Amino acid sequence: MSMNIASPSPCSSSSSFPSALPWLSLLPLPPSPSTSTTSSKPARPFSLRAQPTATDLSLPSDKKTNDDQTLLSLLRQRKTEQAWTLYSQSPHLPTPTCLSRLVAQLSYQATPQSLARARTIITRLRNERQLHRLDANSLGLLASASAKSGHTLYASSLIKSMLRSGYLPHVKAWSAVVSRLSTESPSESISLFDSVTRRVRRFADPSIVADSKPDTAAYNAVLNACANLGDKSKFLKLFDEMHEWGCEPDVLTYNVMIKLCARADRKDLLVFVLERIIERGIRFCMTTLHSLVAAYVGFDDLETAEKIVQAMREGRNDLCKILRDANLEDLKQAKEDDDYDDYDLEDEKEEDMEDLSKRKIDDVVFEKLLPNLIEPSSEPLLLPKVYAPNSRIYTTLMKGYMKAGRVTDTVRTLEAMRHQDDKASHPDHVTYTTVVSAFVKAGLMDRAREVLAEMTRIRVPANRITYNILLKGYCQQLQIDKAKELLREMADDAGIKPDVVSYNILIDGCILIDDSAGALVFFNKMREQGITPTKISYTTLMKAFALSGQPKLANKVFDEMLRDPRVKVDLVAWNMLVEGYCRLGLVEEAKKVIQRMKENGFYSNVATYGSLVNGIAVARKPGEALLLWKEIKERCEMKEEGKNSYSDSPPPLKPDEGLLDSLADICVRAAFFKKALEIVACMEENGIPPNKTKYKKIYVEMHSRMFTSKHASQARQDRRIEKKRAAEAFKFWLGLPNSYYGSEWEYEPPQR
Repeated sequence: MSMNIASPSPCSSSSSFPSALPWLSLLPLPPSPSTSTTSSKPARPFSLRAQPTATDLSLPSDKKTNDDQTLLSLLRQRKTEQAWTLYSQSPHLPTPTCLSRLVAQLSYQATPQSLARARTIITRLRNERQLHRLDANSLGLLASASAKSGHTLYASSLIKSMLRSGYLPHVKAWSAVVSRLSTESPSESISLFDSVTRRVRRFADPSIVADSKPDTAAYNAVLNACANLGDKSKFLKLFDEMHEWGCEPDVLTYNVMIKLCARADRKDLLVFVLERIIERGIRFCMTTLHSLVAAYVGFDDLETAEKIVQAMREGRNDLCKILRDANLEDLKQAKEDDDYDDYDLEDEKEEDMEDLSKRKIDDVVFEKLLPNLIEPSSEPLLLPKVYAPNSRIYTTLMKGYMKAGRVTDTVRTLEAMRHQDDKASHPDHVTYTTVVSAFVKAGLMDRAREVLAEMTRIRVPANRITYNILLKGYCQQLQIDKAKELLREMADDAGIKPDVVSYNILIDGCILIDDSAGALVFFNKMREQGITPTKISYTTLMKAFALSGQPKLANKVFDEMLRDPRVKVDLVAWNMLVEGYCRLGLVEEAKKVIQRMKENGFYSNVATYGSLVNGIAVARKPGEALLLWKEIKERCEMKEEGKNSYSDSPPPLKPDEGLLDSLADICVRAAFFKKALEIVACMEENGIPPNKTKYKKIYVEMHSRMFTSKHASQARQDRRIEKKRAAEAFKFWLGLPNSYYGSEWEYEPPQR
């Protein structure tokens, strides 16, 4: 949430909190270079407000003074709970020093309750326009703690407010937010990083902003955001900027580069990243080897991942040679595939040219990131020492086996880990959970329960994730009773409180057995236990009512979702509401929902139109399909013509096979042959093969005797001329016997 934070008061000294937390600086920005010194209105981008003196405020009473002294004494003794109680009972605002220290200590505790209390103080000060009473340390601590506790958007808005109000946050405060955003919202992470560094650059004297300028950890966080987006150009730009701030890439920087290579589908570059680390003498760590194994597992190259792990088990340090050999094998295999697929299709040629062009652009970026790519060493480099695989590396390999359905190999790896001499290689709860996942995925629930029992026996405690995987397995096999029993064991025997994910799984399980009443029971039980529903909770419950033919109940759930300030309604929720009405053929009600959706800034997507088409089919109102096709066609043409008009216009649409096939089906059945041909043309333009066999069967069964009546009046025959021409054109496309029509009528695609 955005806040306007004013400058801190001089009396809210940072010395009132431990010296280990002097994170932030309050600095005025220098005049903009573009601003003339003789201007009558000089720029004041970071002007500081004058601190109100005692005369600006009403004189404090003796009670107020005593309360402030008592509060400050409690805070100095670290009695935060008692200090909060005194603050919450006091009708007046404490001094800036007390407020800042209270927010700082609540943030330092970093518990859900303490952070909620700190946010309450912020809200109160904002409402009373007294945010200037807080100092920079307290705000920075709150932003950092909020980010680490998962309240990332709040933390981001807090940092932005600090920048707007003249604060320069300490690098440890703002980089914590950038780091968290890098996985949750990479684009926002990059934007926040740029905002901070842009402000810091405006100071001519670097020593003034020494505590706020980015360090290597901050760059690693934003580079991770670039890697998650697959934005290679931005990654290179930021990587080159590191030297400007005196930052040197470390091993984590190159670990992130491994992720970038994986996102760019450049498995051939992984060995060069590893050799670059060795070449530069950067201190090595196990996370690099784990990143490599994870990358090869992500590429579904389990053979190379196995070779890396086996080499580590054998105490070898020639991993670079293994990876180079793997690249040679891939090149050899690719050449064999090219020889086998020796064809000369124009479309395939164009696709290959596009891939080649993209690869050349990538090469330019990676040649700058990895100079050893241009001139590699003649011999593969060796690791500085031998590394034995730990449980994390084994578990990553097991996840690859699980993904590939290799349950036997998953179990075999678990047995191998048990017999390792190194305790770091012994299986942990993550390893056992991976085995449970493998059995659940294979539908072997009894074996999965045996693994859970073994975890209890050897005192490796299962966690909530383990139980949620088992719950999902039972629900997928429609064994809701066993899922309920497991939920009881989870809470009573294991002492693990189910979370919102647990209940979402159970609600979804009730949908699979068409038990909307049971879904509602679990939803209410979840709220009774104080668990906040998420968007998924609401939309899953809406789905239960929509699929069971109860759209009015789905609408009630939707209305409650709208009233819940903790949840933001998205297009998925709107679409579920549309689906509920369309399943019963209530097209008019569905159209009213779509109109409400537009008024709230949401536009129909393929799923929305798909539900509406199905509703039209159920209601048997083919005329509605013509209106809908007109709208869909206009949005498809927007994309093709590259229209970029007003911001309030709907975005372009890329239809899928299901939507166009359903529309064509309705038009063929209703004898709208000209529209059917338009839809077929749209399918072909989007690379979707039309189902001629199905349409031919519909035509033969429903329209083969059309226009054969000898008793129709001349006026009626004249009215049917255009329709008959369209029918003949459609029969020609189907390959059915037809009359000559080419010189009279043909479908002309819209002009581009």
